[in-house]
Amino acid sequence: MSAYEDLAQRFRRTGAIGGAMAVLEWDRSAMMPEGGSDARTEQVATLSVIQHELMTDPRLAELLNEAERASGVLDTWRRANLREMRRVWRHANALPADLVEARSRAAAACEMVWRRARANDDFKSFIPSFTEVLRLTREVAAAKAEAFGLAPYDALVQEYEPGASAASFDVIFDDLAAFLPGFLAEALEHQAARPAAIVPQGPFPVAAQRELGLKFMTALGFDFHHGRLDVSLHPFTGGVPQDVRITTRYREDDFTGALMGVLHETGHALYEMGLPAEWSGQPVGEARGMVMHESQSLLVEMQVCRGLSFIRYAAPHLRAAFGGEGPAWTEDNLARLYKRVRPGLIRVDADEVCYPAHVILRYRLERALLAGDLGIADLPGTWRDGMKELLGVTVPTDRDGCLQDIHWPSGSFGYFPTYTLGALTAAQLFAAARTQDAAIVPGIEQGDFSHLLRWLRANVHSLGCEMATDDLVRRATGAPLGTAAFKKHLRERYLGKS
Repeated sequence: MSAYEDLAQRFRRTGAIGGAMAVLEWDRSAMMPEGGSDARTEQVATLSVIQHELMTDPRLAELLNEAERASGVLDTWRRANLREMRRVWRHANALPADLVEARSRAAAACEMVWRRARANDDFKSFIPSFTEVLRLTREVAAAKAEAFGLAPYDALVQEYEPGASAASFDVIFDDLAAFLPGFLAEALEHQAARPAAIVPQGPFPVAAQRELGLKFMTALGFDFHHGRLDVSLHPFTGGVPQDVRITTRYREDDFTGALMGVLHETGHALYEMGLPAEWSGQPVGEARGMVMHESQSLLVEMQVCRGLSFIRYAAPHLRAAFGGEGPAWTEDNLARLYKRVRPGLIRVDADEVCYPAHVILRYRLERALLAGDLGIADLPGTWRDGMKELLGVTVPTDRDGCLQDIHWPSGSFGYFPTYTLGALTAAQLFAAARTQDAAIVPGIEQGDFSHLLRWLRANVHSLGCEMATDDLVRRATGAPLGTAAFKKHLRERYLGKS
C-alpha cells in the first residue's frame, strides 16, 4: 500500500466518525428529549477525542510527508485530496486532546442552556455557560494562531472558509456599509410608492405548511431516499451527503418564514447531495467551505424562490394548500409579499437588503468578544445599540436580540461573515447560470428546476474541494468574487432598474 492509499484509508475512518457526530448533533437539536443531553454530550465528546487521536497519530505525519514527496505521480484530484488532508491534519494537530474534549463538552452544555434562556428571555442564566465557551474558544484561537501564523480571529475563520481573513471581510463589508444605507432608503421609498403587500390571514395549519414544503423540496430535486425534513428551534442542515437532515420551524399565523426556511435549507441539502460520490469519505469530497455552502442556500431561497418566476409557479400551490382566494393570493401580491423590504429583528427572516446589516453586527461583536474588548454582560446593550445604528430598529427582548442565533453558544466564531459572502457568491453564480443556460428561468416558472440543478451540479456541487473558493467562482462565472452582481440584483429586484 502506498503512503497515499494508507492516508485515504485512515481519512475514511475519521470521516465516518465525523459523519456519526453530525447525525448525533442533528438528533440533539431535532429529536432528542432534554433528559438525554448528558448522555449525548458524553457520546459526542468521546467521538471527538477518538477522531482527534486518529488525526494526531505520529504515523499520519510521516505518511503525509511521504505522500507529498511522491505527489508527482498522483492525478489532479488525488493531489487536491492530499492538500486537503494536510489542511485537516494541521487543524487537528494545532490543538491538544484535552482542549478538543473540553470544547465539545462546553458547547453541548451551552446549547442546552441557550435553548432555555432563549425561551425564557433570560440572558443572565446564559452568562456562566457562555463564559466557558468563550474562554475555550479563545484558547482554540490562540493555539491555532500560533500553529498557522495568523491572528486569533483569522485562525478561527479557517475552520469555516479556508484562506479567508478579517482583512478580506473588511473590504467587502466596508463596500456594503457604504452602499446599503442609501440603497435601503431608496428601496423603501420605491416600495412606499406602490400598493402595500396584503398579508394573507391565517391560521395556516402546520400540517399544510409541511406538505407544501415537501412538495417544493421534491420539485427542487431533494432526494427523500437520502434525506428528511424535521423541526428544530433554529433551522439548519445536518447529517451526511447520503443522509441529509434539514429542519425548519413553524408559526400558524405566518407561513412565509417556515416555507423560506425549508427552501433555504434545501439549497444546503442539494449541495451536500451533489458532492462527488466517488470521493465520499475523503476531504476533497466535502463542501468547499461555508461561503460556497451559504451561496447555495441563498441562491435557492433569495435568488430563485423570492423571484417572480418562482412565485408564478408557486402561487397556485399556495392557494391550494391554504384555501387562499382574493387579492392577497394573487401572483402580484405574493411577489410583493416576498420582496418586502422591512428592517427587522430576526436575521433568518431578514430580506436581502437588510440581511448584510445583521451579519455585519455579529461580525463586529464576535471579534470584540474574542479580543476581550466587549464583556459578555455588555452584549445585550451593545447589540441593541448596533441594531439601532445599522437598521433603525429597537430590540425589545434578548430573545429577539443577542439570544436568537445558535452559533455563539456552539462556539462557532468566524462563521457569520460567510453568510454575506455567500449572498454575493449566490448573485454572481445565478447571473452566470442564467447567461449560460437560457432554459433556467422559463423552467423555474413551470416548476422545472432540472436546468438550474444541472448547472449547479456541473459548476459547483461536483467539484467538492478540488479547488479554492475564489478559483471555483472564477471558473463558474468568469470573474473573481465581488459586490457588482449582488448590487445589480438588488437594483433590478427592488428598484426595477439595472
